[in-house]
Amino acid sequence: MSASVVVAATRSPIGTAGRSLSGHTADRLAAPVLAATLARSGLAPDEVTDVVLGNCMGPGGDVARSAALAAGLPVHVPALTVDRQCSSGLAAIEVADRFVRGGAPAVLAGGVESVSTAPWRHWPPVDGADPVRYERAPFAPEGWDDPDMGVANDLLAQEAGVTRARQDEYAARSHARAVAARDAGAFADEIVAIDGVDRDDRPRATLTLDKLARLRPAFRVDGTVTAGNSCGISDGAAAVAVVDEATHARLGLPGLRILATATAGVEPHRPGRGLVPAVRAAVQRSGIGLDALDALEVNEAFAGQVLACCDELGLDPLRVCADGGALALGHPWGASGAVLVVRLFHRLVTQRRGTLGLAAIAAGGGQGVAMVVQAC
Repeated sequence: MSASVVVAATRSPIGTAGRSLSGHTADRLAAPVLAATLARSGLAPDEVTDVVLGNCMGPGGDVARSAALAAGLPVHVPALTVDRQCSSGLAAIEVADRFVRGGAPAVLAGGVESVSTAPWRHWPPVDGADPVRYERAPFAPEGWDDPDMGVANDLLAQEAGVTRARQDEYAARSHARAVAARDAGAFADEIVAIDGVDRDDRPRATLTLDKLARLRPAFRVDGTVTAGNSCGISDGAAAVAVVDEATHARLGLPGLRILATATAGVEPHRPGRGLVPAVRAAVQRSGIGLDALDALEVNEAFAGQVLACCDELGLDPLRVCADGGALALGHPWGASGAVLVVRLFHRLVTQRRGTLGLAAIAAGGGQGVAMVVQAC
């Protein structure tokens, strides 16, 4: 089995829902990112053997196929859309890794979410009543405890003993780091401009601890999760080119070797924990301890959730998301896992800030995906 290597990685800016990217459907948001990733990889379009994209809220109809055609991929290149909820983008790259290890020489993979253009759905009418708006997918079958994400992660923080002060401090640091990274040009190489938009909407230099402390709980009266220490609902896309060792050698590009991946499940009523067993399994499979990793990109859905997971893993939160994470950048659900790998690629390969990295993300339904990578 051939090892797989990421040789190119790009993302769109991350736009707050309803703002800078709100006019772009999922396929049209992913298309320029796929095209830019292909161009940077040095691959010819007909060398790509598949396209795999994660997506949660799109119009259906295999978003990956529509995006691939819009990106100019030949019609003979098939495409697959993956839905593992918030971890869909990282799951798509894991699928690409499996394809390459199984003999495919080159796969484009990533994720996309256009919350702004997601269609409205309704349950069928019952006994002549008006249709009821379909607000979200059920993450567990009827009869299971299936709270909304905000409530679930507020309870997770409470049960883990994560205080409001720690959550606000973490959120303020994420914004400060993202602003500093943006102003230093750390995101410039990874972002593909979309109709002139070339920077993320959300990072705020003025988000101080004092301002965060004034915000009321967002999900439970006595809770600790607020709008300020939660991620933003966002639009965005991210993609990578994954190739086998022979193609990597032929292209002659620096890359990011995928050393190990893992997917795990936990109780659906505490989905934010899903990344914990996934991280443990991926790290074990890689043979590399957490302490040896130079870059840790963990999806920051909620500050309390990240801190609870870090505490359980024995991981210093100061090591996580050195350039800020989803709390500051935003969380385009189906794309967020792929954004983590794009960030690792540019930190470890382009900017040469370390060698070993981890991407990890939790998902609705009580799941998590993790990946260990190495610059090569």
